[in-house]
Amino acid sequence: MADEKCCGAAAQDEKSAGCETIAIEKTGNTCPLCEDYAASQASKPVAVMSCEGACLRGEVARRAANILCHELAPEKTARICLGAAFTKDTGQRNLVRKAPRVVALEGCFIECASRMMRGAIPGLEVHVIAADKLYEFDRDLFGVDEMSEEEMTSHARTVAESVAEQL
Repeated sequence: MADEKCCGAAAQDEKSAGCETIAIEKTGNTCPLCEDYAASQASKPVAVMSCEGACLRGEVARRAANILCHELAPEKTARICLGAAFTKDTGQRNLVRKAPRVVALEGCFIECASRMMRGAIPGLEVHVIAADKLYEFDRDLFGVDEMSEEEMTSHARTVAESVAEQL
């Protein structure tokens, strides 16, 4: 669980609060396709974000989120673009902010997606699912080149099906 004193407590010393402060360059750019997508997904009850890491665990979590949102439960779930939601306060962040339920499919115990979004939206309640705990694999593997495409897709489907049962 995130340090409750950290999120949104800008006046606190970041080292004592256990937070990092990151300056993100602002942009005036907004993608109209992304905004249209966000508007079309706004009525869905579950916003789903995932780890976007380049490792095997992150790739399985990312694929699982896509399978969940686009195949297994498209009527209930809105797939979030983590980068857009974290770096700019537009439609993607609003999907997370306004969703009755927010689910983060985390690739591993570092929980990057949920920590990032709790930093962007103080007080955000996130249901964190450790995707790598839902399938069996050689835990010494790290890179996406260390497992076949078929195996990664199979593990992702296992994760997505497990999460779909919980919705």
